[in-house]
Amino acid sequence: MSDPADLLEEAVPHEEQEQVTHKLIGEIVEAIDDRDAARVRELFEDLHPADAADAVEQLVYDQQVELAEIAPEVFGGEMLAELQEDTRADIVNELDPSHLAEAIQDLDSDDMTLVVEDLSPEMREQVLAEVPAADRTRLESSLSFEEDTAGRLMQREFVAAPTFWSVGNTIDHMRKAGEDLPDLFFEVFVVDEGFKPIGSVPVSKLMRFPRDTKLADIMETPHAIIRPDRDQEEVAYLFEKYHLISAPVVDDDGRLSGMLTIDDIVDVIQEENKEDMLALAGVNEASSADTVWSSVKARAPWLLVNLGTAVLASGVIALFEGAIAQLVALAVLMPIVASMGGNAGTQSLAVAVRAIASRDLTVSNAARVIWREFAAGALNGVIFAVVMGAVAGLWFQNVTLAWVIGLAMIINLACAGLAGILIPLGLKRAGADPAVASSVFVTTVTDVVGFFVFLGLGAMVLL
Repeated sequence: MSDPADLLEEAVPHEEQEQVTHKLIGEIVEAIDDRDAARVRELFEDLHPADAADAVEQLVYDQQVELAEIAPEVFGGEMLAELQEDTRADIVNELDPSHLAEAIQDLDSDDMTLVVEDLSPEMREQVLAEVPAADRTRLESSLSFEEDTAGRLMQREFVAAPTFWSVGNTIDHMRKAGEDLPDLFFEVFVVDEGFKPIGSVPVSKLMRFPRDTKLADIMETPHAIIRPDRDQEEVAYLFEKYHLISAPVVDDDGRLSGMLTIDDIVDVIQEENKEDMLALAGVNEASSADTVWSSVKARAPWLLVNLGTAVLASGVIALFEGAIAQLVALAVLMPIVASMGGNAGTQSLAVAVRAIASRDLTVSNAARVIWREFAAGALNGVIFAVVMGAVAGLWFQNVTLAWVIGLAMIINLACAGLAGILIPLGLKRAGADPAVASSVFVTTVTDVVGFFVFLGLGAMVLL
């Protein structure tokens, strides 16, 4: 008889095993170039949907389109749901509506919505016309909600039971439901006579109690009952705050209409973090199908704003052109002061934007956080004032110049810390997204303050 440990070792894949290798991608590209549909299907056949999606995303846009032409069956429903949003949007409109309608039929309603929402209006109509009536009704209902809301994100398959049911009744019901159950669920929602959720029983808890135990005796009070129009970022916050693995979604009358699960919320968290990161740089997410011109149009507006702020900083420098002409050392050293301030402001800004997004920064602790960032900036200013003062003194053999750059460094880094926290707070209060607009204003403050203080002190003390 085989050793159970050996069987287990064979059954569990090694963590270091890489499913999508460079060799595999090379073979897929070669098969696509040869238009060898049979070889393409063979290469994708044993891949997990997530790995198949990963492989597709490593292809360039033209190869993805050609893949959809020669082997559309590679794009199954689960794989389409696993694709990144921009890649999926490029691919689904290249597929035949009949194939797409068939591919999504085995998906839960939330994944079906993910795929269908990326279709063009004409393509969407064709696909909806070919799916079963029940699926079409669920899809149309989900698509009626705004993007990035709980209603668009939720799945309409769930398990609900009345309070008077026992554990045995619930288990028997789930066994009879069979394929009508959600593919993935963690809780049974307990509802009252009006189908309003009043509690839940985790499946793990359900398995521990005798069959005659009433659900009312073991149910847990729900920490969050979510409205379909609630923003997905707020929903993600609730999941994180209460350590939820699923949550009920109710309609306008409070009746249970769907559920959200942790796998969808993980995607939301990743998406929101990515959006914030890109927004700090003043860019949007690029698709593999984007042209040079579309990328230019997306990035040019913030570059134009940055140009305006750069002109403002140059205007400050122009105020002291006489001082710079008399003492070249000022021109040599002033970029250092501005650069250090810009970096310090960016650090403070990143902390502030993240704290606002995660709701760690609130009205009650704002004063303490503002003081902390100011003090940290000032202390860093002192440290680097000593360093840069010594460097400037030795470089130009001028002790007064060393004191000037040191004092300018302290003032600018302290102001950078304040700007990095106050600007995103101000934008948030004004209803703007702090991640989108903050960086250009923080950089402007640090440049203007840095140049003005350093050159102003230099003109007063050194000339």
